[in-house]
Amino acid sequence: MTTEQLDELFFSYGYYKIPSNLPEFVFYCHREMQAVNVIQVIDYRQNPYISEDQYFHLKEKIIEFFRQKGEKEIHVMSLILCADTQKAKNLCLCDSFCWIINMTENRLIVHESQISDFYGWKGILEDYLFALPDRSGETVQENQPIERNSWDRQGISRLALVNIILVAVNVILFLICTFTGDLLYNKGALGVMYIVEDKAYYRIVSSMFLHWDLQHLFSNMIVLYYVGAVVERRIGHIPYAIVYFLAGIAGNIFSIGYQVFLGEDIVSAGASGAVFGVEGALLFLIIMHHGRLESMTAGRVAFAIAFSLYCGFTSTNVNNAAHIGGVLMGFASAAVICLIFPWGRLRKDKSL
Repeated sequence: MTTEQLDELFFSYGYYKIPSNLPEFVFYCHREMQAVNVIQVIDYRQNPYISEDQYFHLKEKIIEFFRQKGEKEIHVMSLILCADTQKAKNLCLCDSFCWIINMTENRLIVHESQISDFYGWKGILEDYLFALPDRSGETVQENQPIERNSWDRQGISRLALVNIILVAVNVILFLICTFTGDLLYNKGALGVMYIVEDKAYYRIVSSMFLHWDLQHLFSNMIVLYYVGAVVERRIGHIPYAIVYFLAGIAGNIFSIGYQVFLGEDIVSAGASGAVFGVEGALLFLIIMHHGRLESMTAGRVAFAIAFSLYCGFTSTNVNNAAHIGGVLMGFASAAVICLIFPWGRLRKDKSL
């Protein structure tokens, strides 16, 4: 990764560059609500000598620069670009708001004493470094063993495997339905009488994987494929599966309860409740990342959810109750997961 690529990355997220007389130091800043965020990039490949006192003095000068412009709240994060991580580590460990980028391997290094995120930039850098051809762009949490399982946020695979499997299962079952007629629909679709009288509770889950027609399948799977991949990469394989199934189940239970309340018995099927749940989970994750995640904002996602719900209410043969139940459960389950597991506690370790 080159410094020119870094420029493009920061510019694409609304940061602008502050000119510096020292070529080893570059500053990017961006207004976030009532605060100004500054990312200080130190190019350690030029072998500059920087003492701890000089390092903190430089940060103080940055804060003073913005205070003279009338800013009251300034957050400064440092990125050290290096080839010799040990040398950079000696400087980085003196400050909690500092990460290292190994320019040789295109790898983000976050020590366990460092802040776990800075306004979503950990994920942004991970995704950007991962897309570069040289390395996987994975983050290494130093001073801890590197776990290669889905519960370790630091070493989580960037492949949204669970999401791919879920999309594949939905598509395969739809293809089977095209050859078997109403067989699977009769056995797996959701209805009040199936649940209340027949006690066929499995239909609450089986109906999540059945779709009435190609348009029904396509509209759900296209959203799931793109949105689900983002959510799974952020929270991990198993937590994502939990969110998906909880949202789908909650949506179907909400649907059954609503039909009982109205005295109706409508047979329904589809992954819409689970898909809306994934969108609700994404909304929570964006909120946790201070309103922005990758190229998405909380406002845009909230509008997309609201517009989808509106379209459902203005259309016929749409299970709106399942949509509402799904999105609420998706948001709530993502909140619980992110508050329980360490990678979700973005703001608890250290406050800005």
